[in-house]
Amino acid sequence: MSKPEITAYLKTSCGWSNGVRAVLAKYYLPYTEKDIIQNPAFRWEMEQKSGQPLSPCVEVNGTMIPDISGEELEQWMLAQGLVGESVKTTDVPLNAACTDEQHAAMAGEAVKLKL
Repeated sequence: MSKPEITAYLKTSCGWSNGVRAVLAKYYLPYTEKDIIQNPAFRWEMEQKSGQPLSPCVEVNGTMIPDISGEELEQWMLAQGLVGESVKTTDVPLNAACTDEQHAAMAGEAVKLKL
């Protein structure tokens, strides 16, 4: 099975972003990560490509999948035949929101980047 071309628009530290990373690692899929917190240009790019502001967004072989959890990404890739069933598990929740601490940390990073 050939590896799909994947670009993931993720937050530095976020439950859903971590779930996407975990799924991609579970299937040993190489991908380009674009951190939308560290680089606001990546957020703009994500919004232009996805047509909406919510993350994570993952582009697979030119198809943009907006506002997706790791669990949803895994189901989508299985349905598309891009990956096969895996017995490998992950200790990262695949469908978890950002914690209040993660939101606070990201807000602090955004302020630092503007300075």
